[in-house]
Amino acid sequence: MRKKPRIRQKIRIMRRALRMERREHKSSFYVYFILRILVILMMVLQFFNKNYENVFLCILTLLLLTVPSFIQVNFKVELPTGLEITILFFVFAAEILGEISAYYIKFPMWDTILHTINGFLMAAIGFYLVDFLNRNTKTRFNLSPAFLSLVAFCFSMTIGVIWEMFEWAMDHFLGFDMQKDTVVDHINSVALDPTKTNTVVRIEHIKEVVVNGKELGVGGYLDIGLHDTMKDLTVNLIGAVVFSVIGFIYVKNRDKSILAKSFIPVNKTKDKDYLQQSIEIEEKEEEERLEKQLEKKEDK
Repeated sequence: MRKKPRIRQKIRIMRRALRMERREHKSSFYVYFILRILVILMMVLQFFNKNYENVFLCILTLLLLTVPSFIQVNFKVELPTGLEITILFFVFAAEILGEISAYYIKFPMWDTILHTINGFLMAAIGFYLVDFLNRNTKTRFNLSPAFLSLVAFCFSMTIGVIWEMFEWAMDHFLGFDMQKDTVVDHINSVALDPTKTNTVVRIEHIKEVVVNGKELGVGGYLDIGLHDTMKDLTVNLIGAVVFSVIGFIYVKNRDKSILAKSFIPVNKTKDKDYLQQSIEIEEKEEEERLEKQLEKKEDK
């Protein structure tokens, strides 16, 4: 009867499986290794600068960089190299460059680019989940390529909406500013209609806004979050559409489209089940340790 692995054994098994997984894809492993070194260097720098919140972000980033390998090992999913590298760069760009290096502020398009990539990645996940069920012999789905792409698109947009709701909640309840403000030079509002007849009043060429007797000094009207949210959802839609098209091509021409195969997750084959291989190695090493202990006892 097989004994249940102890906690230390489980940790050894998982670490070995993760190492085996990373080394399977050399390109993504090199990217992972380089990004990991950069994050560690940034963490050391932030520690000496006493920016402990950024130190926490670096630790979080190190954990997030292991997520692709963790998913592949535990859920027996094979992430293509193109998709895995995209995820790694996305994590690094969002946390280290975006938050710590303030790229969100320095480069206005940075947030837009990341939300577009996020739409692409979430569509990939949604597509895999439905395609897996569609190809599973135990289920009776027979979905068309167009419907698979539609589900992937809807999954991505749902995740995008949930994220925007999370940003709003953090801003509203905890006083954050995740929904970045936008400076606009005109507004349209029925609230300013003196006749109270639901007539739209347009104010143009706004140069300055006074709040509590003090000019904001931003050069226009400060929109709180709405423009940012709608822009994020729009570019999320673009990313989702792009992947949905790739997914459609993949289903119509399985194993023929090189581009699609670079981003579509697939189920692992038995020879790439590194978690099971790691378990077997651990069991073999445990047996060898027990044999050596018995030999030492016999010698005594």
